[in-house]
Amino acid sequence: MINNKIMWVMMMIVVCGFCGGSNNAIAPSAHATSLEQMRFHCSEDTTKINSLLEDGAATGISDANGLVCFYAHKLEGTPYVSHTLEGDIEMLTINIDQLDCTTFVETLYALTRATLNGKQSWRDYANYLEDLRYRGGELKDYSSRLHYISEWIIDNKNRGNLDEVTSDISCCRYKVKTIDFMTTHCGSYSSLADNSMYEKIKNVEIGFRNHRFPYIKKDQLGMKDVLRVARRGDFVGLVTKIEGLDISHMGVIEVNDKGELVLLDASSVGGKVMLEKLPLKSQLMKNSKIEGVRLFRMKE
Repeated sequence: MINNKIMWVMMMIVVCGFCGGSNNAIAPSAHATSLEQMRFHCSEDTTKINSLLEDGAATGISDANGLVCFYAHKLEGTPYVSHTLEGDIEMLTINIDQLDCTTFVETLYALTRATLNGKQSWRDYANYLEDLRYRGGELKDYSSRLHYISEWIIDNKNRGNLDEVTSDISCCRYKVKTIDFMTTHCGSYSSLADNSMYEKIKNVEIGFRNHRFPYIKKDQLGMKDVLRVARRGDFVGLVTKIEGLDISHMGVIEVNDKGELVLLDASSVGGKVMLEKLPLKSQLMKNSKIEGVRLFRMKE
């Protein structure tokens, strides 16, 4: 089955080819994952991605935030499924039929980056997905995945993929927290049963002892300065009170007809990708485990 699937994917490369991009295109890591390192949800994954990219190109939208919103709404209704990235061996998982909050954001990034760069091939999408998901843009093993959002933003900001706009808001505050949830809850992560992998993740966490990061308190999300800076299509991370963890959920900012921020996310409660009914401030005020938010934006 694996060999047949690899042969099928290689045939798709010949058929689909590679599309040209602009001279200003942001290139993914030079260490593109081989086909043998990819895990697909089904044989239609590549054609679905190509179709989405064609639709995105046809819109004529040329800004990142606009494209993020376009693709986010295209994916509304997609079932929420957790742990789709997990397996005995770390592979570049490509699955647009089942999304959790993080893979939803990653999918939007890869689709948008490909469209901005004039690409309409699933292979380009895969390259951008790897570039965002893994440290330095290169899949090596389980420990090379950017598990914590604090490291995810630092790594991708340094490589020109993303920026954080939280600190551009005047009411921004800073939080200091030790991030070590994975090793202090290693029983929840099957990959950490391996001692060497446990030590690798532990070494990553050492760099996030007393980590300082900006956030906006949830009761200030209706302030004018927040509404001035935040944009439709920004990625938002929900800052949690859970010990050892920085962000517990992610999504995309939308704006309702009253000008209020609303979360568009892959919701475990709703069971699908959906636009939440309540404004973001009202939604978070009901959640005692959430302290506030951080805002991230794609660089163009």
